[in-house]
Amino acid sequence: MENLIRFLMRFILVPLGYCAASIAATSVVLIGWWQVAQPTVSARPEYEVAELVGLVIAAPVLFMLMFASFLLPASIGILISEAFAIRAWIFHVLNGIVSVWSGWQLFGNDNGSGVPLDQPLVVIAAGIAGGFAYWAVAGFSAGFYKPIFRRDPPPTVPATTP
Repeated sequence: MENLIRFLMRFILVPLGYCAASIAATSVVLIGWWQVAQPTVSARPEYEVAELVGLVIAAPVLFMLMFASFLLPASIGILISEAFAIRAWIFHVLNGIVSVWSGWQLFGNDNGSGVPLDQPLVVIAAGIAGGFAYWAVAGFSAGFYKPIFRRDPPPTVPATTP
């Protein structure tokens, strides 16, 4: 019964972890975009409203694009971590980097415009943030068959009689 409950919990935690990873990666890209756009806005204060409106409109669209384009590469690593109960944070961070990088290579293009999605450093930072977010929500307890906090009892020493 305990294994069944743990198995069903994985069906809740894994999608929540992926949503948290997508939100973290999107936030990193939006912060990178804001850093690129900030010198333009500070030079021309009338662009502040346009920047805010653009950010409010662009954020959900970017989130949906990142959620959809990184799902397939990330799911391969997630399935491996669940199948073998890999709970190391470095595995999930590397999975985030590989997923974002491969999704960027498949769906992104480098047109030299200087936006954050064209910069490899921002893409790698988004993968790191996404990997840590996934590990924090679902990766630290990966695998339904391996108990999380329970330790095996220490071996008992047989009593010797004099």
